[in-house]
Amino acid sequence: MQSTIPAKVSIRQRYESYEPYLRTILSNIHSVLMDNIKLSSQPTYKTRIKSFQSYYKKLLRQKPVEAAGSDSLVCLTDMMGIRIICAFLEDISVVREQIEGLFDVKEVEVKGASQSFKEFGYESVHVLVGIPESCMPKNLPDGVIIPPELVCEIQIRTILQDAWAEVEHELIYKTEFTPFDMPLRRKLASMNASLSLADIIFQEIRDYQKKLQTEMNERRRSFYKIADDLTNIEKSSSSAHFNKPIERVNPYVQGTIDDLLLQAIHFHNTGDLDSAISIYSEIINSKPAPNDIVLSVIYKHRGMAYFTKNDYENALADFKSSFAFDKNSFRSIYYEGIVYSIQNKYEQAVECFTKSLEINEYQSHTFFRRAIAYYELKQYENAMSDVVSAQRLGLEDEGLESLHSKLVEKFDMKV
Repeated sequence: MQSTIPAKVSIRQRYESYEPYLRTILSNIHSVLMDNIKLSSQPTYKTRIKSFQSYYKKLLRQKPVEAAGSDSLVCLTDMMGIRIICAFLEDISVVREQIEGLFDVKEVEVKGASQSFKEFGYESVHVLVGIPESCMPKNLPDGVIIPPELVCEIQIRTILQDAWAEVEHELIYKTEFTPFDMPLRRKLASMNASLSLADIIFQEIRDYQKKLQTEMNERRRSFYKIADDLTNIEKSSSSAHFNKPIERVNPYVQGTIDDLLLQAIHFHNTGDLDSAISIYSEIINSKPAPNDIVLSVIYKHRGMAYFTKNDYENALADFKSSFAFDKNSFRSIYYEGIVYSIQNKYEQAVECFTKSLEINEYQSHTFFRRAIAYYELKQYENAMSDVVSAQRLGLEDEGLESLHSKLVEKFDMKV
């Protein structure tokens, strides 16, 4: 009569004989993930092959009969594991979608999703993927067959989720200890809740940064468009159309300086310049006063609002104040030069553009603006030098090409 007790020695020999092939498969899947998972903040990876002791214990719990009666490798779902550790909660769903596009996904489970706040555990996403042919080891010896049901478990967690999982494993699962002492249970639950809250707060900060960056990019793009038209060699006769409001709903609520700044930039982008200037001024005059870097940013944005209203004197004053509060603000001194160019004060414009380039020499637009100013001052060699610098930095602009052609004519050269 056949025994139903799995033979540990033979199972060990079989498992260890497959281990090199499992490592090859795991390494290949790891490489696929590293080459294809794309996030703004790239994740880190941990890989592991299940130790034989852990494998055997789980085999006894889950598949004792199959293990006792089989001469082939009995598969568990977590024999091979890869952990993808992301910076933010939003990254988890992004990584999951990318994995689904790379592999044949057999199962997806959100661990800990059904637990109450009183229970220990931390949410993470576990994805079981089939092994693609491209990840299989080559030239297998006779008699070695990779079971078709073999899968790799990919866990997706945040940095804090991973930290909790490691500590939880040491405190509870590794020691086979479940705390019944109520104060200790409260401490563990509190720690779990604190880490969960921290993850949420980090994500909220991330969301805020994205909103702010989106609004600031829109504001800068609009400002550059106005500056491009007003400082072009063939100047536009009117700039009134730049003040047209954009139909958008304001999603921001007044509160902290961060909220006020978002609200102001939103008003700015939608063409409500008076409201934007009012909020910028409120931040500047707030008590206690914001730090110098914050003041530099706010003065710069208020100056851009004045500039859009064609109020060049107030714009110039704000750009000067912005640079005074932050001597590394190359954009503030650049914007100051833009105003001088519009006022036909080209010597002052050149001085500002030069200071901006001394702080950051990789500004193609600043070289272009200085080239225009040099052209107006009839310093054609300097203008051509700046045109070449702007082109070398990759600026593709019709105005730049037009200026280049004009300079070629001045030098009576061939393009």
